[in-house]
Amino acid sequence: MNFNNIKAKIHALLSGRYGIDSFGYFLLAAYAVMCVLNAIISNYLIRILTLILALYMFYRIFSKNYVRRSSENRKFLKLWNPIKTEIKLLYDRIRLVKTDRFRKCKHCKAIVKLPNKRGNHTVKCPKCGEKFDVKIL
Repeated sequence: MNFNNIKAKIHALLSGRYGIDSFGYFLLAAYAVMCVLNAIISNYLIRILTLILALYMFYRIFSKNYVRRSSENRKFLKLWNPIKTEIKLLYDRIRLVKTDRFRKCKHCKAIVKLPNKRGNHTVKCPKCGEKFDVKIL
């Protein structure tokens, strides 16, 4: 069996299938974490949860129901995007702790990045345009 024949069979198998999306990548990452956790703890319940996670992930990848899978992905992204934004903000705050400070606008609650200059400052929010006072220690 040559490479082109194998490639054609894989293409025929995956033709018309939903494939992997953001929720699929999240399930894949969760599966990897569960596998590592199972290797460390070696618990029967973790093995079953890992198997269920893998089966659901493959079910979604090989599904032909595009409407249902994309609806699941939209619901996942609606939950995941705010979490991802908070994680990125936390990462930036840790990474830029020596050079910048982050403050929340009192009017629109947007996060404003400020240079690390001590004292009292009046800041104009880039999102809503309102001015507010900030104290940086």
